[in-house]
Amino acid sequence: MNKVKRQQILEILRDDNPHPETELEYSSPFELLVAVTLSAQATDVSVNKATRKLFPVANTPQAIVDLGVEGLKTYIKTIGLYNSKAVNVVKACQMLVDLHDSEVPQNREALEALPGVGRKTANVVLNTAFGWPTIAVDTHIFRVSNRTKLAMGKNVDQVEEKLLKVIPKEFKVDVHHWLILLGRYTCVARKPRCGSCIIEHLCEYKEKTEI
Repeated sequence: MNKVKRQQILEILRDDNPHPETELEYSSPFELLVAVTLSAQATDVSVNKATRKLFPVANTPQAIVDLGVEGLKTYIKTIGLYNSKAVNVVKACQMLVDLHDSEVPQNREALEALPGVGRKTANVVLNTAFGWPTIAVDTHIFRVSNRTKLAMGKNVDQVEEKLLKVIPKEFKVDVHHWLILLGRYTCVARKPRCGSCIIEHLCEYKEKTEI
């Protein structure tokens, strides 16, 4: 895909949604960190249902440490992999208390040192909570980037590297949200809804549908 077409796509996505936001519900960087950690291999809808009950009771690192693993499980048991997530979240909260004065660090290395926090989660937190121009590549972004030819790669790391290279600075903070939403609702995995896609005329996917 050439530079001009890529610019046009990004402008269309920006005009359609100038101030995109994550669909995860949160009111602080810490709540976002917990929500993103819980969202691995789970839907945002399922995470929001759980955190609506959890956060009014415990929305600080110390509060979740006090809740303990078994206590946390009672709030997140409807989320996939909740056993291991409960362990990781409580351990991460203890580290935040011990090492970071209960604050979420604005540092990739420190974030990725927390249990249950990988590169994608760190990218989301740095981008969404702190406005860093990071691009968290999940399955939706990986699919959309390859399918449209916006930024092709064989794995998520390659796609992230390519996106960071080819996306102009003015779009970097928001592009991750645009691509996730496009992949979640329009450029879906099994049968993309090309006919209702606002960038269909610029997309380089060869097997377009009429839907």
